[in-house]
Amino acid sequence: MKIVVLGGGESGCGAAYLAKKKGLEVFLSDKGAIKDHYKQFLMENDIEFEEESHNEERVLNADWIIKSPGIPKKAEMIGKIHEKGIRLSSEIEFASEFTDAKIIAITGSNGKTTTTSLIYHILKNDGLNVGLGGNIGHSFAKQVADENHEYYVLEVSSFQLDDIQNFRPYISLLLNLSKDHLDQYNYNYEEYALAKFRIAENQENDNFFIYNKDDEMSKNILEKLEIKAKMIPFSTKEKLNEGGFINDDKIVVKIKDEFSMKIDELSLLGNHNVANSLAASIAGKILEINNESIRNSLMTFQAVEHRLEVVTEINGVKYINDSKATNVNAAYYALESMKAPTVWIVGGVDKGNDYTEIEDLVKRKVKAIVCLGIDNQKIVDFFKNKKELIYSTSSMEEAVEISKSLAKKGDTVLLSPCCASFDLFKSYEDRGDQFKEQVLKN
Repeated sequence: MKIVVLGGGESGCGAAYLAKKKGLEVFLSDKGAIKDHYKQFLMENDIEFEEESHNEERVLNADWIIKSPGIPKKAEMIGKIHEKGIRLSSEIEFASEFTDAKIIAITGSNGKTTTTSLIYHILKNDGLNVGLGGNIGHSFAKQVADENHEYYVLEVSSFQLDDIQNFRPYISLLLNLSKDHLDQYNYNYEEYALAKFRIAENQENDNFFIYNKDDEMSKNILEKLEIKAKMIPFSTKEKLNEGGFINDDKIVVKIKDEFSMKIDELSLLGNHNVANSLAASIAGKILEINNESIRNSLMTFQAVEHRLEVVTEINGVKYINDSKATNVNAAYYALESMKAPTVWIVGGVDKGNDYTEIEDLVKRKVKAIVCLGIDNQKIVDFFKNKKELIYSTSSMEEAVEISKSLAKKGDTVLLSPCCASFDLFKSYEDRGDQFKEQVLKN
């Protein structure tokens, strides 16, 4: 069987490595330049590759093509692959065909990385033999090739789910839905939502689907879809007979027996993280992890870098790095969790943002807005009659300097940009790292 892998990053190289290890004929092709350490990896493992162009004839002669999630669905080459009827899969689809491990797969518009990491922490902390992959950590395919895990916890994006055929997790989890990446889904919110729901499409009645009962779009879609897996809801708004919910100041999970713990004992900040903790606890209970172990994990978990990450406190001012908040919904959660007057650093590449969603929160929680981007006009125009203190900056150094001058003892400086990072930074990680560096400068 001839395997062609498109894309020479973490997932592509992992998929090529797994194919090679399984004795399949494999060729990797990347339209851009491949990073040196990945090139080194391909050469060390005797995997044939090309970069900065696609040998179309060779690509289209494949029996099975594995596509990296970063390649747009509308790319010319993808159109040609579909025309020829060649099987096209994501790395998670490909790798899942070579393992009998139980897969816990997590998707959603916000909170995926945190919840995936939290579930991994719960399993690892209980002594289970577990791997972490998908959109996070090391390539799932490479782990399947080299490591014999009994469980995999995978963060899964809509782009990866677009390219599945048989992918069937033991537990699938859909955290929430909000308008994101709509440019890849014909600006159709329902089309994007349906892509997320594909996480459950191959599940059978011996599998589990955890979903958010409070999420409006999920409710709408569930009326139209038939899901075979056992459905278990969570809610922060209503008490449930089965699933996860809040009762007074506690999270409660009812599956067979009952698990509960005080919300203020959770290591994660914010209402949205209460929902994430409920979802993760349900997964733990399905896997029959005992209550004490789940409680210990929820108390000891460290927040994911760049997601409501407390950097430091200087002169009574708390600095929080939420650089991973690249859409309005993510920034909403961050602002909602702020307890102190907040200097808010926002801006970057706008993805068609509608700031009315956070208008009320900004009025109530934010004392000053510091815009950070090449073009801050849209944000300035939207908030100029709603907030007196609005500043425009075009470097992280300037943004942090102004924020420090505005913040008083007891305040919080929050980087939660609402936007993509590519105008001034290499990535959201780079943006968060630069924020931390500038904050910690004397």
